[in-house]
Amino acid sequence: MTPVVIRILYETGADRAVPLPAYETEGAAGADLRANFPDKGTVSLAPGARALVPTGLRVEIPPGYEVQIRPRSGLALKHGITLPNAPGTIDSDYRGPLGVIVMNTGEALFTIAHGDRIAQMVVAPVVQAQFDVHEQLSETGRGSGGFGSTGRQ
Repeated sequence: MTPVVIRILYETGADRAVPLPAYETEGAAGADLRANFPDKGTVSLAPGARALVPTGLRVEIPPGYEVQIRPRSGLALKHGITLPNAPGTIDSDYRGPLGVIVMNTGEALFTIAHGDRIAQMVVAPVVQAQFDVHEQLSETGRGSGGFGSTGRQ
């Protein structure tokens, strides 16, 4: 399979010593993204706080694809660090700075240091739909059953 190529541009002032997004194992679906603070500093998140963490990168995603930004499971389990808009979507026509909205749902202060792995990015194909208005929809076994209608309440 030919890999999808994501072109990367460093932001002005970004530390080029911070590793680019990378798959940490052969079977990884997500490439780890790292914090890249212009002053090589840190950001501390109190419980319930959120911040936009810069990666120092801009990306060019080919048409027909998106990049999804997802939490790292270890940070979520051990520290309650998550992404409140997960998965975040980066569209193929976006060319601005790549930042990650990080939130501390844990009970303790959490500090993100320059170079820390903060999220993962997954490259995915996109299908755009056509939306047609109709007077009725086809019937199914589920029908209009909503939240929890197919399993344990």
